[in-house]
Amino acid sequence: MASIEQALVWAGAIHALVIAGYYGRIFLGMRHIRHLDDLPSPSNSLPSLSIVVAARNEERDIEPALLSLLALDYAPLEIIVVNDRSTDATGHIAERISQDQHELSVVHLESLPDGWLGKNHAMQQGAMIARGDYILFTDADVVFEPDTLRQAVAYAEQQQLDMLAAFPSITMPSLLLESFVTMFAGFFVSFFKPWSAPDPDSTAHVGVGAFNLVRAEAYRAAGMHEPIRMRPDDDIQLGKMMKKAGNRLEMISATGRIRVQWYASVKELVVGLEKNVVAGLDYRLSLLFGLLLVLLGVFFWPFVAVLVVRGDAQLVYLGVVGLMLILNGFLARQVGVRVRSVVCLPLAILLSIYIFTRNTFLTYWRGGIRWRDTHYSLEQLRANKT
Repeated sequence: MASIEQALVWAGAIHALVIAGYYGRIFLGMRHIRHLDDLPSPSNSLPSLSIVVAARNEERDIEPALLSLLALDYAPLEIIVVNDRSTDATGHIAERISQDQHELSVVHLESLPDGWLGKNHAMQQGAMIARGDYILFTDADVVFEPDTLRQAVAYAEQQQLDMLAAFPSITMPSLLLESFVTMFAGFFVSFFKPWSAPDPDSTAHVGVGAFNLVRAEAYRAAGMHEPIRMRPDDDIQLGKMMKKAGNRLEMISATGRIRVQWYASVKELVVGLEKNVVAGLDYRLSLLFGLLLVLLGVFFWPFVAVLVVRGDAQLVYLGVVGLMLILNGFLARQVGVRVRSVVCLPLAILLSIYIFTRNTFLTYWRGGIRWRDTHYSLEQLRANKT
C-alpha cells in the first residue's frame, strides 16, 4: 500500500512539472508577441486600406461593429460589407448605416456557388472589389477602438509584413465561458506557436478571424480565398496559405483595443463550434483521441486525484491543482478575461471534452457540417485539405 502511495507522490510531482512546462512554454512564447499598445504611433501618411466584413444573420451585433469602423481614425479607407444571403435584418441595418457614408458600401449576395463555403465566398467577393493596398478581413461582431488600424497598418509597413493577425479581447457573459476562452487560447498558442510565425524557416502560421490584415498584392498572388474555399477554419488556413507562398506574417495582441463577444451562451458555443472541430483537427481522429487524453489525463485528473487519493499523494495533487489555477489565472489576464474565472476550470475542461466529442460524432454521423444554412459533405471538405 505504501508503495502505491509513493508511486502516486512521484506521479503527482511529475504532473506538476508537466503543468509548469506547458504554461511556461506559453508564457515564454507570448513574451515575443508584441501588444498593439506598445507599437509606435505612425508619423507618415498611411497606405490605402479596405475592410471586408462578411455578414450573415448578424442583426444582433452588426450595428455597433460598423459604427466602430466608421469611427476609425484612418484615411484613405473603404469598408465593404458583404451581406451573405441573410434572412434577418442584417442587410437592412447595413444599408441604413451606409446612407451618407461614402466610405461604406454594401454588397448583397443572393446565391452560393458550388464548391464554396458561404463565408469564404463572401470574403472573396469583397476582396475582388477592394481597392486598398491592404485588406482587413474581420467579422460582423468585432468592435474597434478608433486608432487601432493606424498603428496596426503602420507596423505592418514598418516590418514589411504581408499578413498581420491580431488577438482581440473576447467578452463572455459568464465565468464558465471565460474559463473556456482561457483554456482555448492556451491550446491555440501552444499548438500554432504564433511567436514562430515570423521565422521564414519555421512552418508555424497563424490567423485570427477577428483581425486578418493582408497586403493586397501578396494576398492576390497567393490565390485569394480560392485555395481555401472549403475550409471552415478559414482564418488559420489563410495564414497557412500566405506562409506557404513565402510571405511574412506575424501575430500581435490587441486586447483592450479590439473586442468581440465570441458566443452569448454555452449552447451557442457548443453549436457554433460544430463546424470547426473536425477541420481544426485536420480531419484526423488520432488527433481527437490525443487531445481527449491530454484533457482527461493532464488537466482533469488532478481535480479527481484530490478527492480519491490520500496521504502525501493528496497533498502533492493539491499543489498540482493550486499551481494549475495560479498559472491559468496569469494566462486569463493575458487573454483579457477575469482572473476569477479560474474557479470554473474543471467545468471548462469537461465542457471542452463534451464539445470535441459531440461535434466530432455529429460531423461523422451527418456526413459533414451545416454552416450558414448549407450542408457541406465530409468528402467536399476533405478535398480542400491544404
